[in-house]
Amino acid sequence: MTYLSTALKVVAALLATATFLPLIPTNLGFVRSLDFPRLQIAVALVGCIVALLAISRDASALVLSAAMLAALALQASHILPFTPLAATQAKAADTCDAGDRGSLLVLNVLQSNRDYAVALDLIERQSPDIVLLLETDAGWQSAMAPLRVRYPNQVEQPQDNTYGLLFYSRLPLRDPTIRFLLQEDVPSLRTTIVLPGGEAVTFHGLHPRPPHPGHSSAPRDAELVMVAKEVAKTKGPTIVAGDLNDVAWSRTNQLFQNLSGLLDPRQGRGLFSTFHAQYPVARWPLDHVFFSEHFLLADMQRLGDIGSDHFPISVSLCRAPHAPARQDAPEASKEDHRDAREAIEAVQ
Repeated sequence: MTYLSTALKVVAALLATATFLPLIPTNLGFVRSLDFPRLQIAVALVGCIVALLAISRDASALVLSAAMLAALALQASHILPFTPLAATQAKAADTCDAGDRGSLLVLNVLQSNRDYAVALDLIERQSPDIVLLLETDAGWQSAMAPLRVRYPNQVEQPQDNTYGLLFYSRLPLRDPTIRFLLQEDVPSLRTTIVLPGGEAVTFHGLHPRPPHPGHSSAPRDAELVMVAKEVAKTKGPTIVAGDLNDVAWSRTNQLFQNLSGLLDPRQGRGLFSTFHAQYPVARWPLDHVFFSEHFLLADMQRLGDIGSDHFPISVSLCRAPHAPARQDAPEASKEDHRDAREAIEAVQ
């Protein structure tokens, strides 16, 4: 029992440390990666608290249990906004005219995945207005050629470094541009999409590099801040989508929303965890669709496995004149603007 108690105390200390470390303002990849498994850490905390108190009530066990309860409360504060227990941030559309509705499919295909037919079948069945495919190389570009018939407007940037992107739209595009905002081998897309009713919507497709042990989060954070500030200046209807390599509850994501004023349809609805498709116990929300207050949410789904390590995510939006009156767009504070400056300075 002594050995088990000691082992549980070590685990308790590690779980508490893993919870509180991300509070440190740092770009260290190891620390920032701990933002990702908050749900998994929360579940482990519950189990460890119950197990430790069941076999030990000495002073150190009680202190560690109190620390774990505090850690659990902190983890819950991050996760609960992305459950049905919280209020929705992006409101649902009751009805939507065809000319005001647009649908988007985002899919990180996993570059080494060669189940091209599965992806094509999914796109055909879903029939979205626009498709954003990430981690696409020349093989994926060639395999997606049939899409060019149904989607006459394309932007293709295949790359063999897992950061290629392919974009297909049945809606007209204006000034589509591939940009390399911070790193010369990590592209992003900016374009204007014309809705069936004739209104122009600014679209950003992103896939920044992730933080991980030994790799700083600074480039990812700075790219998100740069796009957020650009969105804030645009002011019109806007959509930002992609594999952001960041979880919905992170400080960087909150900063992105506050600076851009964009809404997250996950809030009040669910996690919609898209990664890792093959490992249910290690799964969190990495693929995102944010949109401005000009839209209401018509539908949102996490779709099935297509052989990638990511699940596809599908979102349908309704452009509604009354939408801004129904929704409260996030706003940036002085601290947010300070953090944004520091994020950009960190990569200069």
